[in-house]
Amino acid sequence: MSDIETHTLEAPGAVLTYDVRRSDTTTEPVLLMVGSPMGAAGFGTLAELFPDRTVVTYDPRGTGRSRRTDGAAETTTAEHADDLHRVIEAVGGGPVDVLASSGGAVNSLVLVAAHPTDVRTLVAHEPPAAAALPDRDAALAASRDVHETYLRDGLGAGMAKFIALVSHVGPVPADYVDRPAPDPAMFGLPTEDDGSRDDPLVGQNMISCTHHEHDFAALRAAPTRIVMASGSGGAGTLASRGAYAVADRLGTEVVVFPGDHSGFLGGEYGQTGKPDEFAATLRDVLTP
Repeated sequence: MSDIETHTLEAPGAVLTYDVRRSDTTTEPVLLMVGSPMGAAGFGTLAELFPDRTVVTYDPRGTGRSRRTDGAAETTTAEHADDLHRVIEAVGGGPVDVLASSGGAVNSLVLVAAHPTDVRTLVAHEPPAAAALPDRDAALAASRDVHETYLRDGLGAGMAKFIALVSHVGPVPADYVDRPAPDPAMFGLPTEDDGSRDDPLVGQNMISCTHHEHDFAALRAAPTRIVMASGSGGAGTLASRGAYAVADRLGTEVVVFPGDHSGFLGGEYGQTGKPDEFAATLRDVLTP
């Protein structure tokens, strides 16, 4: 695999940064690795485990090196999908293969619905597709509560509720938002509000990601092979349940990957999953 090439790309309201690890001998399509709001840095270990593929990673708008130029406080799933389409066009056009995780999985499903010829195989790993859940009303209310707490009380309070929500196992109870708020200090989070309100997770993307209503008819009609994926270590959590809910609507089965929601991490952000095993499963899934 060659050195990492870093490029920038103009998009409406943002300047995007993406990286290319190029294999000059591959005959396979580009492999795009997508997160949200996690950027390219989170895929460092996983990308290096595919030296036989040209691997592209990027920072979603408002995250890392990709800056917003329009001052917007929220990023929509349609904007993310358009950004992904632009990156795909910039690296030679589709169809590409995509490994998309978390919010990136939500955005990549939107990409396939809007640009069905862009993607050959999409592996959508644990999308927090709260709007597709049987308990959608409670799950969406809990997601809104995370965002509203952040706007009202700051990052520590908002992130504490976020961690509690994504760690919750099973359907979200109807009275979930009425329960006592978790203490940010329990998670090592700041208890004081620093006044900032530009966090890409609980600020810019929380509502648009969880509340997106997927176009399942368009997804079923697309030529893209869509593989919903869930980590073995996160069964019953909101993002894992999102994978199963989307698969049910698509009439497909979920592929279980090693590790939890962060199974592909190899020390990034101080977290180590099972990247070698994750890569092996991904390679098997991508094999036609």
